[in-house]
Amino acid sequence: MTSGNTPSEITEPAGVASGNTPSEITEPAGVASGNTSRSRAVPLPAPHAAVLADYAAALERTPLADSTRTKYVSRLRGYLAWLADQADAGALDGDPLTDPIAATGAVRDFRRHLKNGRRAPNTIDGYLSALDDFYARRGLRKPQTRRERDARRTAPRALDARRTRRYIRHVQLTATPRDKAIALLPYYAGLRISEIVGLDLADVRLSARKGELRIRGKGRERGKIRLLPVHPDLRQALTNWLTTRTAWKGADTHTALFLNHRGGRLSDRAARDIITGLGDAVGLNDDPTEPFSPHLLRHTFATQLLRDGKDPILVAELLGHGSLDTTRRYALPSEADKEAALDALITDH
Repeated sequence: MTSGNTPSEITEPAGVASGNTPSEITEPAGVASGNTSRSRAVPLPAPHAAVLADYAAALERTPLADSTRTKYVSRLRGYLAWLADQADAGALDGDPLTDPIAATGAVRDFRRHLKNGRRAPNTIDGYLSALDDFYARRGLRKPQTRRERDARRTAPRALDARRTRRYIRHVQLTATPRDKAIALLPYYAGLRISEIVGLDLADVRLSARKGELRIRGKGRERGKIRLLPVHPDLRQALTNWLTTRTAWKGADTHTALFLNHRGGRLSDRAARDIITGLGDAVGLNDDPTEPFSPHLLRHTFATQLLRDGKDPILVAELLGHGSLDTTRRYALPSEADKEAALDALITDH
């Protein structure tokens, strides 16, 4: 399938959140040239507009950030506008909105169309991520389309099961109640170090069988709250710390969950040192290219959930990611995966 559309003919929504209907959203003119002026509204054919509206409504029920939902709707609108042009030209093989084989062919041609329009690799991959999500929500398999940057992308480093167990066992056996709770939060809750030290007493709710953490977002998501269930092992560690905390200086006056020995809130650096010290003690800090850190435990949390088949949207919500693209990195093969794959080869030893 070939396309004669220029990049400026791919429609992008303006003001998705303002109440415009999908068929009335305007497109930016002069995409290739960098011109940001707006062209007249170009409506989608009614069937395609209905598809877009259904998708936008489905996204509203997800925990994705508003900015991500806007981007995904925008990218899908561009694809649907391109599909409509292809249908008018008689250039489609089958129905890409209902047939998974036709969908793969259409998405590959759309990718080629974007490349011909000199779209940046990251932009093209952004379109492809949105289309993966769109087709998954339609109950069709994701189109088999190569990413522009796949060859240079691997998953963030994570601990394997053996090293994870070694770390947890050492923490459980040797750490003080405060340090144990701190050291388990990145792995059992996927928290960033800033989120750990930012916890207040009121953010932790524990009962005999359940628990919940209230986490405040960072960066562009600052002010957004996510609620996390508490793993049983983490709940026990937090319970033990809360019991011990009452004897610490500042316990009666400070709202922070984790206190330092002067009675103030524990700092990022101090919490980081606690975790890295525990990892060092069991030999986890042996990779000079990526030293052991709290964020490595967060990577491990995400990697293990995704490889166990958990829904990427669920994992994104647990991690506080605003974009699924960020979460999906953890499903990519790691350097260790690539090296392990070679073990399947026959050798003459």
